[in-house]
Amino acid sequence: MLVSGAGSGIGRAIAERIERDGGHVLAVDRRPDPQGPGQPFEADLATLEGNRAAVDAVLQRFGGLDAIVASAGFQHVAPIDEFPEERWDALLAVLLTSPFLLARYAWEALRESRDGRFLAVASVHGLVASPYKAGYVAAKHGLLGLVKVLALEGAEHGISASAICPGYVRTPIVESQIEAQSRATGVPPERVVEDVLLAPQAVKRILEPEEVAETAAFLLGPGGRAFTGAPVVMDLGWTAR
Repeated sequence: MLVSGAGSGIGRAIAERIERDGGHVLAVDRRPDPQGPGQPFEADLATLEGNRAAVDAVLQRFGGLDAIVASAGFQHVAPIDEFPEERWDALLAVLLTSPFLLARYAWEALRESRDGRFLAVASVHGLVASPYKAGYVAAKHGLLGLVKVLALEGAEHGISASAICPGYVRTPIVESQIEAQSRATGVPPERVVEDVLLAPQAVKRILEPEEVAETAAFLLGPGGRAFTGAPVVMDLGWTAR
């Protein structure tokens, strides 16, 4: 299995869970942790070469590939008239183009596995929008569209494609947003989590990475065979409103 963004956060938690369940994981990250789960592999997923190298590496090391978890990502918070163009390009490259490239390069191997899985770690922001996150929201909406296409094209080959859409998860990406959200909204940093981040949720708490990993393990396992072409929403009631 290939897990991107496995150096920290959700990707790391998923890699840890899969390895604990007996799976073999290529843990791909721009800054892989040699002490982390799986076999570390350094790749810049904002590039064609990085994505190709990651797929080549998992095939060489494990002799095949039965699942991809596209989890790599980052965030940038800024009003639209101040949003840096290079951050837009980078967000789409990592959050949307990389999952496409991983699927593109691994498609034959997933088809040969006869039960291939493609799992995207999307976000509730693939379903709804928040201000000051143009690049992230656009990429995550596009990612859900990509998953639908992969599900349709993969069906005849035994490949399923699904996406997890969590609300806010306790990761470095979320923690790094607090100061930027404070600047953008004028809310004091100590109030950002409660007054900004968790405001849309019915349940006022942040998810843990292990909770997302639990759902990922289900979708990648025998019980996940019926899930394809649709988001699996873990938003603590965000989209119920």
